[in-house]
Amino acid sequence: MRTRLMSAALAASTLLLLAGCAGGTSSAPAPAASASSASTASGECSYPASGQPSVDVTPPAAGTERPTGTVDATLETSAGAIPMTLSGERTPCTVESFVSLAQQQYFSNTECHRLTTQGIFVLQCGDPTGTGRGGPGYRFADELDGSETYPAGTVAMANAGPGTNGSQFFLVYADSQLPPDYTVFGTMSPEGLQVVKNIAAAGTAGGSPDGAPATPVTISAVTIG
Repeated sequence: MRTRLMSAALAASTLLLLAGCAGGTSSAPAPAASASSASTASGECSYPASGQPSVDVTPPAAGTERPTGTVDATLETSAGAIPMTLSGERTPCTVESFVSLAQQQYFSNTECHRLTTQGIFVLQCGDPTGTGRGGPGYRFADELDGSETYPAGTVAMANAGPGTNGSQFFLVYADSQLPPDYTVFGTMSPEGLQVVKNIAAAGTAGGSPDGAPATPVTISAVTIG
């Protein structure tokens, strides 16, 4: 499902929604996400199949040991390194999936396809197709408690509604007002945040408030640890 963003300037009474697709097979409008779904409610992580994978990968195996603390990860990009600290304690299923995809080189040589510079302030990545429709061929539930906020430095999952997390994620480079519907699974280091701010300063291709970055941003690799 294509990522949607409704600009506050065009729809002042409408919440800005950031959406990504787990399976990449539909172009219908995305429903608003819900804060009621928590993938850890049962104590298990589940990654059911959903759509066709953009790159052939295997979801995390059932019964594997999940992250229980912080996990260091670095996005190596054409704009510079973006070090991140992922919260395995708070969002173990999300971090397990992200680490698994990174170790399978899913994010390697992919472009960050969307920059938003009005209403909310995010760089969105994680789709190998670069279209906003791609995903890993599986989805998983949200890990939310309703207290989520999105200050500068936040790393969170994009979605297309409740329980539709896949591979797309967004990096918040300035404080953004969003409903607590997007799983927050990490933070960027100050140096990484500055890299994303520099990307944002160049604006979007064509100068609109929402679109591809004017300066293409490619993730060459994601290193863990």
